[in-house]
Amino acid sequence: MKGLKKKRRIQLIVVAFAALAIATGLIGYSLRGGINYFRSPSQVLAENPSPNETFRLGGLVEEGTLDREQGETVHFKVTDGGATIPVVYTGILPDLFAEKQGMIGTGKYVNGVFHATEILAKHDENYMPKELKDALKEQGVYEGADKKS
Repeated sequence: MKGLKKKRRIQLIVVAFAALAIATGLIGYSLRGGINYFRSPSQVLAENPSPNETFRLGGLVEEGTLDREQGETVHFKVTDGGATIPVVYTGILPDLFAEKQGMIGTGKYVNGVFHATEILAKHDENYMPKELKDALKEQGVYEGADKKS
C-alpha cells in the first residue's frame, strides 16, 4: 500500500513538471513576436539589426531633414547626438510631431534606412519617453530638467 502511494505521488510530480514545462514553452512561443526592443541611432549603427527584425527607434528629429512628399510619405532623420538614421514613414503623423522634438518609431532597418510602421511623438512640452531620455543622456545631448515621464 505504501509503495502504491509513493508511486502515485512521483507520477503526479512528474506530470506537474511536464505540464509546467509545456506551459512555459507555449508562453515563450506566443510572446516571441510581440517584443519590440528599443534602440537609439548609435546602437542601431553599432549592432546593425537584421532586415526582418522589428524594433523601436528613438531620438530627436534632426532639424532641416523633414521632407513631406506628395501623399502621406514622409522622410526625416533621427539623431541621438552620436549618430543619425534616415527614416521613411507612410501614414499620418501625430499632430505634435516636429523637428527638434523627441519621437519613437516602430519598424525595420533595411539597407541603411529605418522603415517605420508607427510613429509616436511627445504629448506635451515636458514629456520625453524614458528610453529616449536615457539614450540622449548617455550621448550627452539631453539637458532637460529631470521630470517624471
